[in-house]
Amino acid sequence: MSNYEEELKNKVPDFEEEEHHHKQGSSLDISATVSAVKIHGRKQILGILGVAVFILGGWELLVRLLEVPEFVFPTPSAIVVALVTSFPNIYPDFLYTLSSLTSGYLIGASIGLIMAAVLVQIPFLEKIITPYIILIITTPTIALIPLLMINLGFNIWPRIIAVALAVGPMVMINSVTGFRQTDLAKIALAKSYGATTFQIFRKIRFPLALPMINVGLLVGGIFGLITAVGADMVGGKSGLGHKIAYYSALARMSNFFATILLVSIIGISIWIIVANVGRKWASWSE
Repeated sequence: MSNYEEELKNKVPDFEEEEHHHKQGSSLDISATVSAVKIHGRKQILGILGVAVFILGGWELLVRLLEVPEFVFPTPSAIVVALVTSFPNIYPDFLYTLSSLTSGYLIGASIGLIMAAVLVQIPFLEKIITPYIILIITTPTIALIPLLMINLGFNIWPRIIAVALAVGPMVMINSVTGFRQTDLAKIALAKSYGATTFQIFRKIRFPLALPMINVGLLVGGIFGLITAVGADMVGGKSGLGHKIAYYSALARMSNFFATILLVSIIGISIWIIVANVGRKWASWSE
């Protein structure tokens, strides 16, 4: 082989080898697949409504026929009545939980996305930080609430920090996975045209990672909601979690289920908002 051929061989990247090396060398490659629910046509709408009517109607009929006491298991109609009549009392707690969730979500998602971008550019830093990220993920965030409240006081900040700790790792892990799935041929082509690292990230890595970033935002939102409600239960006298514990202690099951219904509405809203935003971001991936 001539010197020219040897030099050319060293300059041309072997994508299969690099991709294999990347898969073997990556110590943090956790991904999730979440598909947004789409409604197509009247048949699907009627099917969804039919299942809901069947479940709720059967629930109502069965509880009435068996004469189950309301403090044991209420009927759907009693839950709706409790939600309407008690909503003025629950509304401040609803806003409190929503505020802590929104603030913690924005902080955690921002930090997670920034960390993912940095780790992709500095693989050695990823090897150092990975054990601590795994430690945060495997540690129940709710268990940290008493510690946070002792140090920061019985206010909203311990809840915001707890939500951020729950959201951040989910966004970071999925974002890193998305950034690393970028086609190496596109990066090599961009480098051949003199593109900088920032230009490659902004024009290639980030757009192609949007589907996985959306997954991280969606999963992080659900984890954040669970943490926010759990934090309300553990400490303080505000929030939907506090109301759930309060109504449960008094055996007011109609109000108990009404509060859980509000939590479910928040979760469904997160799913719909993030799924629709992700569909606009990465409509090409569908």
